Amino acid sequence: MPDDATTTDVLVIGSGIAGLAAALAAAREDDDVTLATKATRPEGASSWWAQGGIAVSRDTPEEFKADIMAASDGTADPDAVDVLVENANEAVEDVLLETLDVEFDQNGSGHDFTREAAHSEDRILHVDAATGKHIHVPFLNYVDDHDGVEILDDTAALELVRHEGRVHGAMLESDGEVEPYFAGSVVLATGGIGDLYPRTTNPDNTTGDGIGMAALAGAEIEDMEYVQFHPTACVLEDNEVAFLVSEAVRGEGGLLRNGDGERFMPGYHADAELAPRDVVARAVKAEREATGEVTLDVSPLDFAAEFPGLVERCEEHGIDWTEGIPVAPAEHFLCGGISVDDRGRTTLDQLYAVGECSRTGVHGANRLASTSLLEGLVWGLRAGEDAAGAEPEPIETPELLERDPDLPERFARDKFQRLTRVMDENVGVERDPAELQRAMAVLRRLKGEVDAYVRTRTSRSLYELRHASVTALLVARHAAENEESVGTHNLVDASEDPPEPTAD
Repeated sequence: MPDDATTTDVLVIGSGIAGLAAALAAAREDDDVTLATKATRPEGASSWWAQGGIAVSRDTPEEFKADIMAASDGTADPDAVDVLVENANEAVEDVLLETLDVEFDQNGSGHDFTREAAHSEDRILHVDAATGKHIHVPFLNYVDDHDGVEILDDTAALELVRHEGRVHGAMLESDGEVEPYFAGSVVLATGGIGDLYPRTTNPDNTTGDGIGMAALAGAEIEDMEYVQFHPTACVLEDNEVAFLVSEAVRGEGGLLRNGDGERFMPGYHADAELAPRDVVARAVKAEREATGEVTLDVSPLDFAAEFPGLVERCEEHGIDWTEGIPVAPAEHFLCGGISVDDRGRTTLDQLYAVGECSRTGVHGANRLASTSLLEGLVWGLRAGEDAAGAEPEPIETPELLERDPDLPERFARDKFQRLTRVMDENVGVERDPAELQRAMAVLRRLKGEVDAYVRTRTSRSLYELRHASVTALLVARHAAENEESVGTHNLVDASEDPPEPTAD
């Protein structure tokens, strides 16, 4: 056993709302908590970028549950959904209102609850169209000021330290130096997989680290084929994503129009612009291909007054929002991930996972809008409380190789470009079974090339590429194995004409 080992009671990896909630809950149990994050403050975590809001049950958890189940096309786990809706109000009241005093938008009678796609009632708390920022910044500051929590910024987890089915900590890298951190429990809260696709609403460095590390350690991974694409990412002339246009804009009356100026969503679904995200994303993709562009018409609402933050973003990018905002689908949220129970426990002893890297069962094949912050908050609190109390047990760890910053950086950049191209072309909004098989073959070769480099060199970008290649292969493999077209997993035969739009 190392004499000079660095130990902590609970090691949390990730600084979004899920990681912060887990750290807070463990610290409340009087555990010493170390929170390691690749992010630099405050924009690095995905939670900061969340626009729409956070849904709550209000007085009708049964209706909330029904909406979640419907959006998932009946694939969500009913027991997991019960955990979410039954704990929603208490978690929001405890952390966001009482502890952080988040000032959600108000109307004359109290909180200004709004509605987004596939919700049957107004139940979403929000702050303009920048809710994530208004939650994440005070939450991060509060946890950072807590005596029981140490935050390590710009620190990457390279791999988990494990022995005989138990996770004992992780190898952390900061400024080129790598050392093991041993913990009684490890909580993965590493966010999503946005960097696996060329267009995403996620921040940079969302490379699937937690999923990759957990999979390599032997944890069970589920539902990786369910990758949600947000239908209204604002795109520039080169199709690069400028920013996310909140679903709340459509909730307040925004209309989608194709390149001919026609409103098209009523032809695809009875709920038109408020159809589930997977339906709207496929419709936007089809209309862009058929007519050249799709714009979000905000003329039916008082856009400047209701969404001043989005107006500012439009002006920053030279977009005349009065003429419509150009939009396209972009990778947004992974509904699957590391399999966990109702306390965030994985299939490995003392390893927890919360937030987007986890698969709680709440989302099934398609996530209901404004449930991601809530899921991270609820499961983060439950996992942090459960993770507390275990003693760290330092063990011998294999020495990582000397850092080689030159060739791996170039290698990682080139391989990442190949990876994102394959995912975009073959594992995107629509999937063809034959193309999925081709994607798997390419990704297997890529993973083999990366594994060969990892055996000879150490660098953060190389390990990020390793995690991304493992995660991308899991997405493609799960997609190829699932022959049912459901939710975000939409199978097509490229040799046949696409189906006609339907209002059913």
